[in-house]
Amino acid sequence: MSDERENRNAVFSATPGQQSTQNDDLLDIPTELAALPSNGMVYPVGSPFFGKDSVEIKSMTAREEDILTSAALAKKGTTLTELIRSCLIEKSFDPADLLVSDRYALLLTIRAIGYGTTYEDNVTCSECDVTKPRVFDLNSFPIKRLDIEPVQPGVNLFSYVLPKTGKNVKFRFLTGRDEEEMYVVSEKQKKLGMTLDTSITSTLIRSIVSVNDVTDRNRIVKFVQNMPAMDSLSLRKYVGDHQPGVQLKQQLTCPACNHVEEVVMPMGLGFLWPNA
Repeated sequence: MSDERENRNAVFSATPGQQSTQNDDLLDIPTELAALPSNGMVYPVGSPFFGKDSVEIKSMTAREEDILTSAALAKKGTTLTELIRSCLIEKSFDPADLLVSDRYALLLTIRAIGYGTTYEDNVTCSECDVTKPRVFDLNSFPIKRLDIEPVQPGVNLFSYVLPKTGKNVKFRFLTGRDEEEMYVVSEKQKKLGMTLDTSITSTLIRSIVSVNDVTDRNRIVKFVQNMPAMDSLSLRKYVGDHQPGVQLKQQLTCPACNHVEEVVMPMGLGFLWPNA
């Protein structure tokens, strides 16, 4: 694999420079290039992220730690958006409109240049069932690039034909804004004592933009609620198979029994703020 391809698929690349504030050398802040798994294919033509496979991120500072500890932001579910907004060098694009997969790729870079490329969290071994700390290398995770074309350049919209009903569905990948709105709805449901997990239908309703070119939201909600299970599973699998992002899996050895297995990295409270 060429160096160019390796850099393109790394979570972040070598430091492109320093961000200086008012020529004060005490305020030089390191920056990195962070991967955009979507390759910027879903962002509006003419926007600063259109066609970009990476963007510049600055290192976290004490100000970003204030964001991470803000109870007000946590209550609104906007902590991650404000952290990304603060660290992005490009300020003209709202990070809430970034794909969820792009946001998590940026968060990996933000965490890595803020606190280092190693991250330790508890993992339960599938062989001996013992829970022990494991160490993950944040720069070892491969990038899964967007591998399907949108219906037109610069639009987060893709087409799929359902196998059971034969209907043509136009869908989009969820954004940070969707994530925040779903969090608010979930919190309201908890307060009302609602325990039914509606994540499948909620995600489909947000993802599907049209069915056979019908865009009426009420009709789409009814369609999703009555969608054949085969179609639901097939669409979710198609979206999952082509969802760009960072593959958070690593081969690790259990310190208790030496069993080697592929482990999905958990992202607990200490991921973005080790002192949490």
